[in-house]
Amino acid sequence: MMQRLLTMTLGLFVMVSAQAQSDLPFNVEPVTSFDEPWALAFLPDGRMLVTEKKGSLFIVTVDGEKSRPVRSMPDVDYGGQGGLGDVAVHPDFATNKLVYLSYVESGTGDTRGAAVARAVLNFNERGGSLSDVEVIWRQYPKQLGRGHYGHRILFDDEGYLWISSGDRQKFTPAQDMQSNIGKILRLNDDGTVPGDNPFVDYFSKNPLADDEGVYAEIWSLGHRNPLGIAFDLDGQLWEIEMGPAGGDELNRIVRGGNYGYPVVSNGDHYDGREIPDHDTRPEFETPAIWWTPVISPGDLMVYRGKLFADWRGDAFAAGLSSQAIVRIELDGDTAREVERYDMGARIRSVVEGPDGALWVLEDERGESTGRLLKLTPRD
Repeated sequence: MMQRLLTMTLGLFVMVSAQAQSDLPFNVEPVTSFDEPWALAFLPDGRMLVTEKKGSLFIVTVDGEKSRPVRSMPDVDYGGQGGLGDVAVHPDFATNKLVYLSYVESGTGDTRGAAVARAVLNFNERGGSLSDVEVIWRQYPKQLGRGHYGHRILFDDEGYLWISSGDRQKFTPAQDMQSNIGKILRLNDDGTVPGDNPFVDYFSKNPLADDEGVYAEIWSLGHRNPLGIAFDLDGQLWEIEMGPAGGDELNRIVRGGNYGYPVVSNGDHYDGREIPDHDTRPEFETPAIWWTPVISPGDLMVYRGKLFADWRGDAFAAGLSSQAIVRIELDGDTAREVERYDMGARIRSVVEGPDGALWVLEDERGESTGRLLKLTPRD
């Protein structure tokens, strides 16, 4: 009897899933699966690099063939929200073979923080290995706890490296210029600071400052847990972050902007204490969109392809608790949610492939449970 009920339940689940997918404006093709996948990036030859949070990096073909885990990876501190995070391919990968990885590393005592390393990716018959691994950035200072690392990484068209750095659930450091947490950061590809960053002169103007390098990295501040960064078709940077109890935000990032957290938020503390809304403090930048109930954004991308022609220029947010892909129309300085696609699973990442298809990672823990999906237009 129990087996019969289980079979009926599974059958109903498949029918409901199929019915839900039939309402979507795209085909959903499962390609392969992972254990807690976090990010993917395409190589120039069309293959993908996919990270798993526990510390593994794979080379994956578009047909779903996975390599063995890439060897000589950095040591990863896995637990809570931490582990191996994002992966990015250097714009000149074809000649320098450089890849960039964000991950959590342990510190003294029970502290930890995010880091970004770059390394040369060497291919072999088993998959690949890293050499010349070099840490080029670290969250400062390291903190107790295992939350709010952020650590999305992105190259722009000029070759600058952008890093989102979460507030580590410590609130006030997001407003502290002596810390690079709760910030959006802009670096050269080797981790040095561009001379035209907005706070390069902050040290000389503030004689009590004690770490010149931290200030110079900062592009914007007052962020909570920024888990998605993307440039629109005009080169404008957008960022999406988790709010507290309510108040997830999509922000248009301006040079030197302060986005107010934890002084203001359109959400409240988890214990019920109120946080003043953004409209009470006009000196802070206001979100382009905010969500309550939350969508729990895990990633952000802007579509550039032609396969989904009507979506060119739209942003897509990966929804964790919302189990959805959220399509957002960007219009200059403004944005609005225009559609939400129910995927029936926590969505960690959405990436555009070379042919314009959307590639999606489900945020699921357990061997072969976090699927890699390919989305293409319906005929």
